[in-house]
Amino acid sequence: MRKPILLKAPLKDYLWGGTLLKEEYGKESDLAIVAESWELSAHKDGLSVIASGEYTGKTLDEYIAAEGREVIGTNCKDNEGFPILVKLIDAAQSLSVQVHPDNEYARIHEGEPGKTEMWYIVDCKEGAKLLYGFKKNVSKEEFVSRIKDNTLLEITNDVPVKKGDVFFIEAGTLHAIGEGILIAEVQQSSNSTYRIYDFGRVGADGKPRELHIDKAVDVTKLEPPTRDTKPFGKPEKKEDATVTLLAECDYFTTEDVKLDGKVSFVADETSFNGILCLDGEAVLEANGEKLTLKKGMSAFVPAGTGEYTLNGKADLLRTRI
Repeated sequence: MRKPILLKAPLKDYLWGGTLLKEEYGKESDLAIVAESWELSAHKDGLSVIASGEYTGKTLDEYIAAEGREVIGTNCKDNEGFPILVKLIDAAQSLSVQVHPDNEYARIHEGEPGKTEMWYIVDCKEGAKLLYGFKKNVSKEEFVSRIKDNTLLEITNDVPVKKGDVFFIEAGTLHAIGEGILIAEVQQSSNSTYRIYDFGRVGADGKPRELHIDKAVDVTKLEPPTRDTKPFGKPEKKEDATVTLLAECDYFTTEDVKLDGKVSFVADETSFNGILCLDGEAVLEANGEKLTLKKGMSAFVPAGTGEYTLNGKADLLRTRI
């Protein structure tokens, strides 16, 4: 009988990060800054660690190897590894202007899947904004020219953000998270990023960070975004929760669950469920196992667990395939 497990996230100290994940989301680390926590990850660059049950201390990929791929579900049968990566991102400074490749390009050039992702704005400072595609259709010649003469930001699309906004970033979409934004990101399990512009910053070695202009030119969609910055669905009442479909695509389905009481879901044989607590506290219960999820904590509910309940007052993200 399968049971849910708690996860401990690997942490990343990229130079643009801040301290919110340590101060408000319970991330314990000797790192001065924590830019990202990889909440649900079996990617080689950052493996979630099991924090409850008999597999405590093992990585998520070790757990899957021991229990069999049935725990991730039949919808994942075509994936070579674990299909998604869920993060919390604290942008104390703006990230580089960047783009991610699609599956075909990434497999040829990077040896891994491409990267389509979704951003859910958990919190942000007043006046915060991010870069999302272009203001207009752009030719490849103009794109290359503006990269070379440092005028790229004149044609990119800046979008003011507010808490609760949703950005669906298909592979090939130019983007950059702006200063003062805290994001929950759900993405394909890929770490392939092509930087185009980095505000002249230098890394820990004192040298400018690497840019990937040629690859970026190959994969960037030279057009304005086609999707609004709203959730895909409208809020719907389910027991003591309000559930909103944030994004749905071939790679993941993610909902926001605002809970005040008790709600039940099912993790059937088709897919695992990933639960990330953004605020408050809830008890996750299934097959005799009870796990307490506080702000900044994550749980993995294996495929085939069946019905599970969440009880408490919390804001949660639920992701499945």
